[in-house]
Amino acid sequence: MNSLKNKVQLIGNLGNDPEVIALESGKKLAKFSIATNETYKNAQGEKITDTQWHNVIAWGKVAELTENFLTKGKEVVIEGKLTSRSYETKTGEKRYITEVVCQELLMIGEK
Repeated sequence: MNSLKNKVQLIGNLGNDPEVIALESGKKLAKFSIATNETYKNAQGEKITDTQWHNVIAWGKVAELTENFLTKGKEVVIEGKLTSRSYETKTGEKRYITEVVCQELLMIGEK
């Protein structure tokens, strides 16, 4: 393990249609969320599904693929890296957000 890398791989379903923004430079930015599910049995033997939501952003060619082919409910595999940033609300409150910057995208399933 010479070097540790910031790498994330997720398989999930889009929670909404992607929001695509065309920047002045001509580059595109896509924003969307995906849900991942984990299923397990609790101590009483009941099946429990835990859903986690992940904010995803994509740039350039990946954003264009997102715009042209992805819609709410589609199942995708994404690979990228985690980034964290902060911003200030209109009321001056500081908020923090963690996003996955999608570098590779694979569409699976027929939803």
